[in-house]
Amino acid sequence: MSQTSSSQDGDGRPNALLRALLLFDRMLGLIERLIVAGSILAMAFLMSAHVVGNIVFGQGIAGTYEITEMLIVIITFVGVGYAARHARHISMSAIYDQLGGRARKALLIVICLGTAVLMFYFSYKSVEYVMAIHDRGRTSASLQIPLWIIYLALPIGFALAGIQYVLTIIRNLTSDGIWRSLTEQESYNDVPLEGSVGETASAPRDQ
Repeated sequence: MSQTSSSQDGDGRPNALLRALLLFDRMLGLIERLIVAGSILAMAFLMSAHVVGNIVFGQGIAGTYEITEMLIVIITFVGVGYAARHARHISMSAIYDQLGGRARKALLIVICLGTAVLMFYFSYKSVEYVMAIHDRGRTSASLQIPLWIIYLALPIGFALAGIQYVLTIIRNLTSDGIWRSLTEQESYNDVPLEGSVGETASAPRDQ
């Protein structure tokens, strides 16, 4: 028998705060998907056209590899926030996996707090890096594209990831169960059966 989440109204619907956070998260997710998917499609199309041009016309598209490298930078850093949203980030969980119940949830909150602080710090330092590149007027070698525009992906990506960890903290503080992100509830039950510090992780529930 499942308990009614503390983040839900009496009729089982998410409360106003959670609804607002979920809406905000969906907006961020849409922006991330557009950037990542658009960059991947552009890279695939450009590389395919370059290869076809080399084979058919004996000449590819100028600046193809340069643009591809830029798109990889964008995909990598904007994808950081996307991975955090879906709890697909790399984690070292040797201690975490041995815990259960409240201890497990408390450690997750501490981890998210520390990671959020780190992400926002990286974002701050990345802004300084982008400003330095802008002041130096650095451009790409072939197409003369200002590099500071491309490297804006660094502070944006780190900030998006930091926001996701903050949302995860809020979700865990206001909801029952253990949430790896705002929308991803813990879905495995591999905590120790003997000597466990608490209960096993709860099964996923419908939002």
